Amino acid sequence: MTDASQLLAALAERRPTIIDLSLERMHKALEALGNPQKRLPPTIHVAGTNGKGSTISYMRSILEAHGKSVHVYTSPHLVRFNERIIIAGQEIDDEYLVDIITKCDEVVDERMLTYFEAVTCAAFMAFSQTQADFLLLEVGLGGRLDATNVVDQPIASVITPVALDHQHFLGNDLASIAGEKAGILKNNVPAVINAQSPAAMTVLEEYALKVGARTFKYGQDWDVYEEQGRLVYQDEAGLCDLTLPRMAGHHQIMNAGLAVAALRAAKLPISDQTMSEGIAKAIWPARMQPLRYGPYIDQLEKATGQKADIWLDGGHNPHAARALASILADLDERLPRPVYLIAGLQKNKDMAGYFEALSGLVSTVYVVRSDMQGAAPLKEVQSAAIQAGIEAIICGEVAIAVQEIVDSFEPDAPTPRIVICGSLYLAGNVLVNHG
Repeated sequence: MTDASQLLAALAERRPTIIDLSLERMHKALEALGNPQKRLPPTIHVAGTNGKGSTISYMRSILEAHGKSVHVYTSPHLVRFNERIIIAGQEIDDEYLVDIITKCDEVVDERMLTYFEAVTCAAFMAFSQTQADFLLLEVGLGGRLDATNVVDQPIASVITPVALDHQHFLGNDLASIAGEKAGILKNNVPAVINAQSPAAMTVLEEYALKVGARTFKYGQDWDVYEEQGRLVYQDEAGLCDLTLPRMAGHHQIMNAGLAVAALRAAKLPISDQTMSEGIAKAIWPARMQPLRYGPYIDQLEKATGQKADIWLDGGHNPHAARALASILADLDERLPRPVYLIAGLQKNKDMAGYFEALSGLVSTVYVVRSDMQGAAPLKEVQSAAIQAGIEAIICGEVAIAVQEIVDSFEPDAPTPRIVICGSLYLAGNVLVNHG
């Protein structure tokens, strides 16, 4: 274990383990640190339920193709914590991470901040100490009281689709959750909003009007769609003829369009050619990512004698499951194959809603552990899948699940399509040795 991982483990143990949404502690801590959040480059702040990471990935890739240096703050990480803090295009290194957290602790009472608040303070310190052209800042949870919501004047505020998730903290209906997300909107700052349910859009519009944010809404102020193998984006300034994303699914067309809308709302003059180059290069791991190598691939190909068809998806709520279902339907239309899920979920998720979105597309769910505190009991995951009308078998481990699929394979049968899904923690464990 590295010094950085030891420090982060100790940090998590000594901070409150419950989520305690508030900005008071952050403001006090940042003031003690010299207010690094006031020395950041032009910032685009991103909130929403699904698509935040992918949207940021498109923006980062476009800006870098435009020759700009970019800081990025996202969460959670998949394999290494360092993924969360990108400094001018590079993951923060262990030595700097240890140094910056230690310095923050020397100034701020170590008992004062939650884990996320502590690492967010450290990230702001790091971003303020290294020059970059832009910062792409992802909300951790909600928006209004999230630790990142201390930047007074971003150049754009972005709201991805709002869906039911984290209801224990944000509210039990879309209107309540949208109200929390809307909290990042600021006076005279463009509020770039992707497609929303009517309930969520009403709340976002009302809050934007209340604080004086200028709305830039999908379907009214901008549009994006696929046409003849191209991504077509349009707003009042004109039409952009762009390349399609390499990431799978219609929702990725929407995410790429949102990224373009945000950059244009922020008045950044970027050519279609540069935007196309950035969109084509953008990747975001564990978002319907095809696995290319590793023992699971070898295991399947040896048994079937055919090229393996294994995907990894970290979507973990019904909205994400519906996006996954759309991709699976498209894949089945092009090349029909039996679909098997290897799924592990966290107990605070809507498991029934997740599997209901996939009912009718999936042959069997093989239930595995997501290997993280808060993982749902395997029997509860199995029960949720069965309730949705999907056969479910408890396996415990991914390798065992793959072997179960291999054992059920009949000669000359179509190659099975396997999706390892349901939890970012599970996806991270898979990515440690596979990709």
